[in-house]
Amino acid sequence: MNKVIASAVYGAPKLAEIPAGARQVSPLAPGADALEDAADASLGSVVIAAPPGAIERRYVLAQALRALKPGGELAAVAPKDKGGLRLRKELEAFGCVVAEQALRHQRLCRCLRPEAPSGLAEAIAAGGPQTPPRLGLSSQPGVFSWDRPDPGSALLARHLGGLAGRGADLGCGVGVLALALLASPKVTALALVDIDRRAIDAARRNVADPRASFLQADLREPLPALSDLDFAVMNPPFHDGGGEDRALGQAFIVRAAASLRRGGVLRLVANIGLPYEATLAGAFDQLRRLEQFAGYKVLEGRRT
Repeated sequence: MNKVIASAVYGAPKLAEIPAGARQVSPLAPGADALEDAADASLGSVVIAAPPGAIERRYVLAQALRALKPGGELAAVAPKDKGGLRLRKELEAFGCVVAEQALRHQRLCRCLRPEAPSGLAEAIAAGGPQTPPRLGLSSQPGVFSWDRPDPGSALLARHLGGLAGRGADLGCGVGVLALALLASPKVTALALVDIDRRAIDAARRNVADPRASFLQADLREPLPALSDLDFAVMNPPFHDGGGEDRALGQAFIVRAAASLRRGGVLRLVANIGLPYEATLAGAFDQLRRLEQFAGYKVLEGRRT
């Protein structure tokens, strides 16, 4: 369904002026519009915080050029070491005439949408929903571990036995852990939660089970919809906006504890070096390490 939007902003671009009334279209913003839903040649301007991944970045630039009117303005900004040095050439490959500025370790590129951009369909196809052979599930570039199984999640999947009742997969990605959980008839309901709309859309395609529900949400914020659960599982993220943020995983743990009933259990996997034990000890009554292997640890917290 195409939506009428005059101008759009993707993410939180630094050093670029955002038009008044611009609609947020980032898939990482719960409740935002989708850039993919903007009609062809309908937007007057788009401002983009360009993603660091090359395939994802070209996809977003191509979607923006598709949606812009001929002559509409595109501004894209990225850190030099996270794609900024490639922005100009990528836009020129689409047929744009680009003005580039170097500002505070960032690259800001501006251009007008040409009458007939080249290569948009190919970039959109490469960065759109697909089923990577190594993963075997619907996914999309930009989603966590989008094209291959994550070894941490694979390790946690070995420790899902005994979980039953109502649960949640927090930071569900494309649904790898959810599929393992729902293989058990003892799981009566499972909420799949992720901040990334692309992940939720992929999980809907992958997890065709009536016990599953899906929610795009920021787990750093209160979630009244999650309460009195019997269990939660997670492979919590520790990067935000391209930089390491250990507080992000700690916030996931606190949110999990708040969503569980007395007697409820959390199982998570994390890199060995991430300091989650203190947060678990503060949020749960019992804590134990279930396994440590190949640089990962599986931890369990239980409320009593």
